[in-house]
Formats: sequence, C-alpha cells, structure tokens
Amino acid sequence: MSRIGKLPIAIPSGVDVKVDNNNVVTVKGSKGTLTKEFHKDMIIKVDGGFVTVQRPSDDKMHKALHGLTRTLINNMVEGVTKGYEKHLEIVGVGFRAVKQGKKLVLTLGYSHPVEMEEPAGITVEVPAPNKLVVKGIDKQAVGEFAAKIRSKREPEVYKGKGIRYEGEVVKLKEGKTGGKGKK
Repeated sequence: MSRIGKLPIAIPSGVDVKVDNNNVVTVKGSKGTLTKEFHKDMIIKVDGGFVTVQRPSDDKMHKALHGLTRTLINNMVEGVTKGYEKHLEIVGVGFRAVKQGKKLVLTLGYSHPVEMEEPAGITVEVPAPNKLVVKGIDKQAVGEFAAKIRSKREPEVYKGKGIRYEGEVVKLKEGKTGGKGKK
C-alpha cells in the first residue's frame, strides 16, 4: 500500500465533498468551489466525514495514481478552507511592482513596463513596491502564476537582481578579476 494513499482525508466542518460516477470530485468550502476529474480506475469514497482513496490492483500505474489522487484531493480540501499563497521579492535598484485594478505592472529594468493580467481565481497583493503575494484556492494555479511572474526576470547570478521567492537563496558567482592574464 502507498503510505500516503492509504491515509484518510478528514473533511472539516463547512466543507462539502461530492464524488460523481466518473470520478469527478467537487469540493465546496468557505473560500470557493474546486472541481477535478480523476482517473477512472481509482476508487474514491466519502463516508463518515472522511474521504478515502483505494486502488483496484498493485499495477505500477495504479500504485503511482494512488498517492497522487489522495494528495490532490487533500490539496483541494485545504484550498477551499485555508487557501494558498506564494510570497515573492523583487531585488534590484528601480525594480518595483504596482497594482492597477486587475493588472500587475512590473518595472524590471526593461525599456517597457511588464503588464500581467490576474487569472481567474487568483489575486495578487502588493504590500510594498518590492514584495508580492499571490493568493488563491487552487494550489497548482497559485504556483504556476507565481512562477510566471518570477520568469519575467529571474535572479541573475552575479548581483542577485530579479524576482525570487521569499526565502530563496541565490548563490552568487564571483565576477571577472582585473588581471592581465598570461603572456
């Protein structure tokens, strides 16, 4: 048995979990609703305040899907109760972020400001010009949008300028030395 897959998922109060015949799981909570379709072979049951995931056989694919399915459902339950957030830092002279309605405008040293539209279900907060907080109920969507923001100017290795996750350590390389070289 998968160590993760066999663990039951506790359903907190105020959360409603439904499973259709086609393994479509719908989770409703205080923050919103998430729906996801899972592999048809997985056996997903809701009983007594718990969600359990079972696999039909010890086939290699079923073993892989067992823990994955359980973790994805757990992330959905956690998302509609607590939500997810990613914190980003902007490092660099003149680099900053501004929120204009549903648009995020980043000044990152390019000849033009970089504008990004918030996707559905995701909100971006700018508590300071050099800090960003990406929030939402879908863990995958939050991580993906945070990665898109980071990709607009990844931290460079000589001065460390760019957008990084909060707490991310960027190893800096030593620059060129001013020596004349061999003759």
